[in-house]
Amino acid sequence: MPDSLKDRLRADMTAAMKAKDALRTSTIRMLMAAVQKEEVSGKEARELTDDDVLKILSKESKKRGEAAEIYTENGRGELAAKEHAEAQIIDEYLPTPLDNAELAEVVDTAIAQVAEELGHRPGMKQMGQVMKVATGLAGGKADGSRISAAVKARL
Repeated sequence: MPDSLKDRLRADMTAAMKAKDALRTSTIRMLMAAVQKEEVSGKEARELTDDDVLKILSKESKKRGEAAEIYTENGRGELAAKEHAEAQIIDEYLPTPLDNAELAEVVDTAIAQVAEELGHRPGMKQMGQVMKVATGLAGGKADGSRISAAVKARL
């Protein structure tokens, strides 16, 4: 079995430290902290799956993007650049996002599955069901807002 994503993060952090790459080291260290925090949250500690770790990484990447936008709006270019650089490092661990055509296919498949369950083509009332199926099919390769927009466009 290939190493888990967490093992890869650990190995990459060691490599970044040896290479004296301060930005990569601090970014990966921050990701590891976010993963560990999630592992001990809740009633009992648990081992996270790669899917759980991917969710954390995409959330962290999204945070960096939002922070960079805010810094840019406030004329803090150097801080925005650092946030963008961190986001790029985090994105290396994320699956390649679906392009619009692939996302449309995922949504069409989801609509077909829901139509089969219902016995008729779903409408806006069944958007939640379609979203649930589409989100599962996308497998973390598209964020909820993109999936939602694609589902609305197709229903």
